Amino acid sequence: MATRISTFDDWVDLFREWQKEIGVDLPEITQYQFEAKYGQLKTMEIEFGDFRGERKWEKVLDIPDQRIRDALQNLIVYQGDTEFASVEQQRFLFETSPSAYDRQALARVVTEEMRHGWQMCHLLINHFGHSGKIEAQKQLERRAFENKRLLGAFNDPVQNWIDFYTYTDFVDRDGKFQLTMLSYSAFAPLASSMIPMLKEESFHLGTGQDGLRRVLKAGRIPVPVIQKYLNKWIPAAYDLFGVDHSSSAHWFYVWGLKGRYDEHSNPNRADKERLNEHSRQLYRQECKQLVEQLNKLIPPDQPRLFVPDLKFNRRIGDYAHQPYSVIGERLSPEDYKRHVAEVLPGEKDLALLAQIFEEGGWVEPKQTTTQAQ
Repeated sequence: MATRISTFDDWVDLFREWQKEIGVDLPEITQYQFEAKYGQLKTMEIEFGDFRGERKWEKVLDIPDQRIRDALQNLIVYQGDTEFASVEQQRFLFETSPSAYDRQALARVVTEEMRHGWQMCHLLINHFGHSGKIEAQKQLERRAFENKRLLGAFNDPVQNWIDFYTYTDFVDRDGKFQLTMLSYSAFAPLASSMIPMLKEESFHLGTGQDGLRRVLKAGRIPVPVIQKYLNKWIPAAYDLFGVDHSSSAHWFYVWGLKGRYDEHSNPNRADKERLNEHSRQLYRQECKQLVEQLNKLIPPDQPRLFVPDLKFNRRIGDYAHQPYSVIGERLSPEDYKRHVAEVLPGEKDLALLAQIFEEGGWVEPKQTTTQAQ
């Protein structure tokens, strides 16, 4: 994209080009009226950090320190990048939708992810001047399928509908955590952006969990194969919470930019040196509860699903590239290589799934619902 934007309308033109280039300019998507949405905040008072008790900032110029402004812009850039990346990851699934209901659900998920990216670029362009416009344009220039998105999980391939259900259940669940933490932000336009985004995100999570429920009820796909997709995506989501002992998370909290997931319900003083670890643990607990619900649908003679250990297949943090098994045992490098090949989806699994998909009947039917709201 050689064009340089000067207004939000210029960016919208590039957004339409991006839709066409990645192949999602489909009727059920292009008919959607994209817009920036802002919700009503419960309080205009900063709720944590060094500026607690002061009025939330409504303009970037209200922010008292350039370092805080730069950190805020960076948070918005990373959030927007994940939204556009997920669309690129899921763009081919329209060709293999198992039903009209699933195609409609996919269209809604993809459309709302685009709107979330639209929302972040609206913030960048309208609040951050020249640098915001540059960053908004870059959002539409990086490509997940070229391994150029900012976070590793958003460059990983989503190859089929088991990928999609697991991704929306667990990777989008990380998104719920991130949006919730940003909803407490001292920058009012960002915090109020999160309110409609969280409402939309809830459909994505429900699509994933319900999709896995429907797969298990149909009983055609082996439970160990489903487990492999949990092994693929849940550790990727662990990484999305950031590195351990993060100085960035520390300062985001001190400056009031990003709160704890349980900020409103946690009476304890924040451990600013372990903010990412705290969120990751809460996320894992929620994943365990979801997997236990899924296990109720598995016949007694079949293996149970489980949540991978926090140390398995990590790409960042204290356990990055360490040879831990899916249940947390430390292995030799040779055993680890064999283990990873056994517990992550491979060519044999893809071939088996392709055969089952061809035969049909692998997911419980559902009636169609409404389009994106």
